[in-house]
Amino acid sequence: MTAKSSSSSDRLTDSYPDILLNYAHTEPGSIPGTFAIDDRAKAPEINLIDYNSDLHHYGTNLTPEECVAHLSTESVSWVDVGGLGNKETLEKLGEVFELHPLILADIVNVPQRPKLEDYQDRLVIIIQMVNFAPKNREIWLEQVSFVLGKNYLLTVQEEPQQDCFAPVRDRLRKNKGTIRQHKADYLTYALWDTIVDGYFPVLEMYGEKIEQLEELVLNQPTKTTLGKIHQIKRDLLSLRRAIWPQRDMLNMLIRDGHILISDRTLRYFKDCYDHTIQIIDTIEIYRELTSGLMDVYLSSVSNKMNEVMKLLAVISTIFIPLTFVAGIYGMNFNTDTSPWNMPELNWSWGYPLCLTVMLAIALVLSAYFWRRGWLN
Repeated sequence: MTAKSSSSSDRLTDSYPDILLNYAHTEPGSIPGTFAIDDRAKAPEINLIDYNSDLHHYGTNLTPEECVAHLSTESVSWVDVGGLGNKETLEKLGEVFELHPLILADIVNVPQRPKLEDYQDRLVIIIQMVNFAPKNREIWLEQVSFVLGKNYLLTVQEEPQQDCFAPVRDRLRKNKGTIRQHKADYLTYALWDTIVDGYFPVLEMYGEKIEQLEELVLNQPTKTTLGKIHQIKRDLLSLRRAIWPQRDMLNMLIRDGHILISDRTLRYFKDCYDHTIQIIDTIEIYRELTSGLMDVYLSSVSNKMNEVMKLLAVISTIFIPLTFVAGIYGMNFNTDTSPWNMPELNWSWGYPLCLTVMLAIALVLSAYFWRRGWLN
């Protein structure tokens, strides 16, 4: 996983992309409630969807003050904030929604570990959303914060409109499904469930990558392949860290309940909980597969090394007797001193005969090795 202190738009484009996660922490020893603003972060963009079963109102580029009038109505108000690049706007947003400085710091200082905090009259949820661009296969994690009130839901994202909430907005606009017949708790479920479901296409992509790596590991176990295996293991670990706490949060919410969430809506949260279990199981399976690929890689490299060593041993074995013959006839004995001192040195066909013998030895050894299966 690659950590970058920059905007989420700085993403790696590669066949095996890193999962990017931004960091904007305060200096050590800062006053509690202090939050850091990245100079390259985009200014907050505040959008509002106010609805009930009959009416639907949509406002864009609002100020925090313009949202006040919608918080006390009987209709449901979804205030969606995208961007963390203006401290004054964020502080004013905290005043309008009466957010504790520690809550606001958790929302702005990304990333936070996913968590759920009960403030009686409101419920604060911080989770990690995975974004996936199918065209260039980019993947990046983004923190999303929920503040659930009686008749409103505040969502704060790192980037404006770079999320998976488009289907929910479309359902609200066209009055599809039953969202507009429910309160803000059901909207919270719908958005959270959309975030959880966003993990499935990402995992599907990693499943395809693992299948491709299985062939590469068996046929081309190179250092590049090893790097791709390590990258997938790191990315799966990042996904596990992002989704695992959400399972615990949903379990706690289902078990303990909350005054702002009806029993009817809790049944839907159980379905969302089941999806997180399925995602975690899939991640664990893929992690096991990548670990197995590492073992296969090491075995493939060892086997290829053994093949190379076997080939070198065969070649050496063939050339050992040839070197022996060449060494004997390279001692330059004097045939005038004794007829036993290599009389072949004076034969007209001595040199061709020596080469023929050496070739015959090489062919016989090669045939023997082939019959034993050592050359396969």
